[in-house]
Amino acid sequence: MNRLPTERRAQVLGCLVEGVSIRGTVRVTGAAKNTVTNLLVDLGRAASEYQDGALVNLPTRRVECDEIWSFCHSKAKNVSPEHEGEFGYGDVWTWTAIDADTKLVPSWLVGERTVEDAYLFLSDLKSRLRNRVQLTTDGHRPYLTVVEPLFGSDGIDFAMLHKLYGSEPNGERTYSPAVVTGFDKRTICGDPDEALVSTSYVERQNLTMRMNMRRFTRLTNGFSKKVENHAAAVALHFMHYNFVRKHQTLKTTPAVAAGIERHPWSMTQMVERLESN
Repeated sequence: MNRLPTERRAQVLGCLVEGVSIRGTVRVTGAAKNTVTNLLVDLGRAASEYQDGALVNLPTRRVECDEIWSFCHSKAKNVSPEHEGEFGYGDVWTWTAIDADTKLVPSWLVGERTVEDAYLFLSDLKSRLRNRVQLTTDGHRPYLTVVEPLFGSDGIDFAMLHKLYGSEPNGERTYSPAVVTGFDKRTICGDPDEALVSTSYVERQNLTMRMNMRRFTRLTNGFSKKVENHAAAVALHFMHYNFVRKHQTLKTTPAVAAGIERHPWSMTQMVERLESN
C-alpha cells in the first residue's frame, strides 16, 4: 500500500466516494494516478473484508433487494470476440440488500444476473440475519428459484413487487425513466404484511450508488475498465455509506442505527480502521 499521509489518503477516498473520477481525484488532491488507483483497490479489498466480519447477527426485520446494471471494459455489444461471455467484459450487475428500518446495506454482490449469483447473494444475506425477515424483491425470476429453498417456506415472509410501466410518448426513454402505471404485489411464501411490501428504499440506494460512484453514472465515459476496480469501488462506497455518511432521515449512520457502532466515523477513522484490519 502507498505511504501517503493518512489525511491525504482520507482526502483521496473522500473524493472517490463522492462521485469524483480517478482523474478528477488526481487533479483535486495532487496524488499520482497510480497512487489513487492502488489506494482504491487496496482499501476496497480491506473494506470488503472488514464488513464481512462486522455485519453479522443483525436484528433486521425488513429487507429489500434489487439489482443495478453497469458495465466494465465496454458495453456488451462492443466486446471483442476473444472476451465474449467472459465475466468482467460487458454487463456487470450489483445485487444489493437494504434494511428498510436502519437503511444498513448488509450484503451486496458484484456479478451476473443469474440464478447462481442470486443464490450466492441471498446465502450471504441469510448468514447475517438474526431473525426471520420480511423480504421484498422485484419480479426477477431467480428470486423465485432461490428464496424459498434457501430460507424455507416457513422461514421467511417473501413478496414480489412488479412495477407496470407505460410507454414513453415523446421517445425520451434513453434520458428519463418510463412512467409507472401500476403495481402488482404477489405473496410468494410466508405471511408478508402487504402494507410493507415495497422496494422504494433499495431503489433509492440505486440512485445513491449512481450519484456517488462515477463508474455507475450513465451516458459518460466514467465506466470501470477492470471488474476488480469496480468491485473495490462498490465495497468502499458501502463502507462509507454504512459507517461514515449520516443518513438524512436517521440523522446518524446506518451502522449506528443498527447497533453495530456507537458513533459515526470520520473519513480519517475509516482509513485507519481499514489499514489496521
